[in-house]
Amino acid sequence: MAKGMKHYYKDGSECTGKVHKMPDGSLHSGATHTKSSKRLYHTDELSKAAQKKAKEGSKKTKKEKKK
Repeated sequence: MAKGMKHYYKDGSECTGKVHKMPDGSLHSGATHTKSSKRLYHTDELSKAAQKKAKEGSKKTKKEKKK
């Protein structure tokens, strides 16, 4: 896992919590795998609509940091 790389849920919302890697190489939410773990994606793996949501969320985060 690339340190500092953002991970997103399928809908484009950013995962800000812990992440773990599955044996098949996919990333999931949570420090360890549980029933509630969700598959995570990098920006280029998201649908166009989800990429747009991720980009808009990123803009909001940058504005909040400037305050």
